[in-house]
Amino acid sequence: MAVPSLLRRSPTVSSLWSFSTQCFVRRTASLSLPTEPPPVPKKIPFSVTTHGVTRQDPYRWMRNTKDAPFLDHLHRENSYAQAFMSDTETLRRDLISEMKTRIPAEIVTPPERWGQWLYRQYIPRGKEYPLLSRRLDKAETNWLSVLDWNQIAEQFGYVHVGVCRVSPDHNYLAYTVDPKGNERFLLQIKDLRSGCLVPRLEVDGVVSLAWALDGVSLFYTVVDEHQRPHRVVVTNVESDGGGDTVVFSESDSSFCVDITSTKDGKFVTINSNSRTSSEVYIVNAEKPLAGLRRARERVHGVQCFLEHRNGYFYILTNAPTDAASEWSGEGYYLARCLVEEIESSEWQVVFFPDDDVVIEDMDMFSDYLVLFFSKKGSPMLCSIDMPMKANTKQVEDLNPWYFPLPADSCSVAPGSNHNFQSSVYRVVLSSPVIPDTIIDYDVSRRSFSIVHQEGRVTDDLDTSTPWYRADHSTDNNDRTTEGMPEWEELSDAYVCERQEVSSHDGVEVPLTILYSREAWKKSESPGMLIGYGAYGEALDKSWCTNRLSMLDRGWVIAFADVRGGGGGGDFSWHKSGTRSLKLNSVQDFIYCANYLMDKGYVHRHHLAAIGYSAGALLPAVAMNMHPSLFQAAILKVPFVDVLNTLSDSNLPLTLLDHEEFGNPNIQTEFQSILSYSPYDNIRRDVCYPSMLVTSSVGVWEGAKWVAKIRESTCDDCSRAVILKTNMSGGHFGEGGRYAQCEETAFDYAFLIKVMGYHNNR
Repeated sequence: MAVPSLLRRSPTVSSLWSFSTQCFVRRTASLSLPTEPPPVPKKIPFSVTTHGVTRQDPYRWMRNTKDAPFLDHLHRENSYAQAFMSDTETLRRDLISEMKTRIPAEIVTPPERWGQWLYRQYIPRGKEYPLLSRRLDKAETNWLSVLDWNQIAEQFGYVHVGVCRVSPDHNYLAYTVDPKGNERFLLQIKDLRSGCLVPRLEVDGVVSLAWALDGVSLFYTVVDEHQRPHRVVVTNVESDGGGDTVVFSESDSSFCVDITSTKDGKFVTINSNSRTSSEVYIVNAEKPLAGLRRARERVHGVQCFLEHRNGYFYILTNAPTDAASEWSGEGYYLARCLVEEIESSEWQVVFFPDDDVVIEDMDMFSDYLVLFFSKKGSPMLCSIDMPMKANTKQVEDLNPWYFPLPADSCSVAPGSNHNFQSSVYRVVLSSPVIPDTIIDYDVSRRSFSIVHQEGRVTDDLDTSTPWYRADHSTDNNDRTTEGMPEWEELSDAYVCERQEVSSHDGVEVPLTILYSREAWKKSESPGMLIGYGAYGEALDKSWCTNRLSMLDRGWVIAFADVRGGGGGGDFSWHKSGTRSLKLNSVQDFIYCANYLMDKGYVHRHHLAAIGYSAGALLPAVAMNMHPSLFQAAILKVPFVDVLNTLSDSNLPLTLLDHEEFGNPNIQTEFQSILSYSPYDNIRRDVCYPSMLVTSSVGVWEGAKWVAKIRESTCDDCSRAVILKTNMSGGHFGEGGRYAQCEETAFDYAFLIKVMGYHNNR
């Protein structure tokens, strides 16, 4: 079909950049191709007409993933992929060896105190997965295994643990496990005193969990036939199940139900959420069957999240309020109310954030509250002593302590922090050049300790003795990094730059660029651009030792925080890349790609694009718009058959995605999605980049995309498009630390091969 006008190259774009039209395969003369042609799947005529537009889809039959011809086709594609990659076996072995040598033989997290117990995760020598273990704080006893992921992998041949919840009395562990890799989780309860499972409570289709205070009443959510968590059940783990009670059901198919406990354990919150709206119900955790209370009626576009302390609910919300005329009306502010006034129409405002600051999360403790902020895309954390006064208007009036952070930190993630009475708050800092670093902030003393850093080896696996401690008070409320150690020593070998790229409409897009000081060569190095840009999720830029294999070979690795994601630093960044504005995400990605080439970070014709899941839409649409922009692309479990997927309400969570990408039942939104939907806009008789597309059982979009690419585009180029299907893994494949090395080595070897850098080391 013809490319819609929105995807045609605009005069502005074409006048700025020139694109080579030389065939990719011919451009890389040394590229070895299999002697046999790639598989050709059958075509079954199928047409669908929507809003007067008729589309042909001869590969629709692939949606039946249990169909024997489809499974046979996937096996033939895997064989072709292996043949294509056969000349990279030595390279892959080298890459895997490099990656494995960077993995410590044993990995242990510093113990974390919770009540009378110390908990930690530990990966034994030679094992793929961790063990959750514990011991009594005051007892000189051995660590006892609570849950062993390796045993689960041996039992099912695959492991994906969803959530783990220890009961308040520490007698039971409730957890969910995906035994088949289809993202449908099984609830299991382990009696930690005996080490045995409670057989009655193996419930299928469970997503989230929360314990009542009695330590035996467990709340859990179950999914409907579309994998939507829609119902909350409470059960007594020590009963025969006769008293199991449904306490909540959500009939609106655009909402999913999630449950959690307040940090003090006194309330269970039932949260019914769409992509943009939420409604919260409260359960007294001392009386789990006493009924629900609703915190206001749901309003489109309004969200709220609750915590509790000493008779007050503290609420992050964006609900409209008349409390301050100067508030922009976007993002979250902090409010509170007495427990008995939760249903009141007016909550008491504590403060509104500054215009350039976004509140992202909060964590409540007995003596303080921790707030997570983002300022122009950079993280900030602060603690506020409790109790606090309301109507302060600004957070500075609450005398916050801003946690010292390194200047080049890209991400700050909270630790478990289960202990409500603790005065120490644990976080994990990471960036492309800072290995994951665990820091304990002592809020009472306003000091901090670095208790662990990835790659630093200790002989005593039981110790949590800090290797750096700031014992002096750090009252740096000017939000500087005063008091932190010299982090530069961690980035002597590698450079991490943060640039701002002006997109098609003048909006500045954050671009993080990583390269080796020694191996990088200006305007000559190859590179890869990674993006996501969906659901308001920030792009993961944390430390990854596997990347060193490419950086040391002179590659540049760049991360584009395009609109639609969460890296822009304000509340509107997500919205400005959704629904009818989705092409903003793609244009941001394209402009970041050209910035890398124009500024000499990468060679003009040696840039690859990488996208995961919903993020694969970025390179897929970009290739349709400008087929010669990238020389290679990796699309992992890609969301590329966008229009067909969003049109099928029987698929899991499709209705939720209408708020993110649009609803094809609405004509204007149908036209918007059709204008960019990758599968529907593949160019005919054009040279496309070499591509590695990965998928898992149950994911047909990648198979359809590859089939149509090969059918429509240049015959020579399409022989360098391969499909690799994990026939047993889940959405993102295997999760073990060594298996991840093998998967990453395959991806990197593909890029090195098709970009012509076999001997570049």
